[in-house]
Amino acid sequence: MKGYVYILKCANDCYYTGSTTDLEKRLWQHENGEGSNYTKAHLPVKLVYLEESSRIEEAFYREKQIQGWSRKKKEALIAGDFNKLHKLAECKNGSGATVVAGGFDSAQPPAVN
Repeated sequence: MKGYVYILKCANDCYYTGSTTDLEKRLWQHENGEGSNYTKAHLPVKLVYLEESSRIEEAFYREKQIQGWSRKKKEALIAGDFNKLHKLAECKNGSGATVVAGGFDSAQPPAVN
């Protein structure tokens, strides 16, 4: 079953990340205070990012991945700035060497349908 991962921008300027098999229904729920306690308390919400997956399990995994990201990293994803996203995924190890996290090459951004 197809799945979707989405990011909503809430009225308090925070981001909410979720996943679903029925995007239209889930967005309606969020917009009408039935989606989650968080979005209910921070209406209105606006859809700012969407990815489609071939399976809901993939969308759920991606949701959890994005939820662990910083605001700057989420904003790079929303903007489609994969060079910045790649840069934000880098970290320095104890020896000062750069270690790339995130599992993709900046020349090969993740598939967004």
